[in-house]
Amino acid sequence: MINGIRLKVCGLTSPADTDLADRVGADYLGFNLYPRSPRHVTLEQFRTMADRLPRRQKVAVTVEPDVTGLREIAAAGFDFVQVHFEASRALADVVTWAAAVGRERLWLAPRLPPETEIPAALLPLADTLLFDAFTADKFGGSGKTADWTKYRRQREAQPEKTWILAGGLSPENIDGALRATGARFVDVNSGVESSPGKKDPAKLEAFAARLARAQLA
Repeated sequence: MINGIRLKVCGLTSPADTDLADRVGADYLGFNLYPRSPRHVTLEQFRTMADRLPRRQKVAVTVEPDVTGLREIAAAGFDFVQVHFEASRALADVVTWAAAVGRERLWLAPRLPPETEIPAALLPLADTLLFDAFTADKFGGSGKTADWTKYRRQREAQPEKTWILAGGLSPENIDGALRATGARFVDVNSGVESSPGKKDPAKLEAFAARLARAQLA
């Protein structure tokens, strides 16, 4: 934790970048298992790296998994599973995901069009919700910033939940994001990269330094 703010560095693809995330103080290391992501790692690649990874919490990032695949992911050494999905997805599917891994380990990341709030029916199914920028053609990783006003509204309406702010965060905008949202848990990815899947040491160090100096209300 940096200055009272939890940090997840996502889209990690190599031991070198996981070590970098560890050095700057990341609490969580995120690995994207979605095959269409430019930061994709396979489950086997993760297993190969696992013994060399820092002692930080590991998060598997996936998109609308089937239950068999989700259970396999959960059993591979991850502490949490972050599931991206359409907000219109059948509630029964989300219930199945929660039953498969447990609401404590499940991070829900619904893709929310601008006019759509997080459906109330999802809230009992997970303790943690990730709020990302909306793009019509992809799940996360767009580099766009999220709707910070909506994030703050959701967080203040459901303070018992853990809310993660994602979407286009960078050293240049993190101060404004923290002021606008009151976020105390942030997820950084493309904003600290030199290319997709390759973290830039100077950018990630600058991001962590901004967190450390942030003036929190």
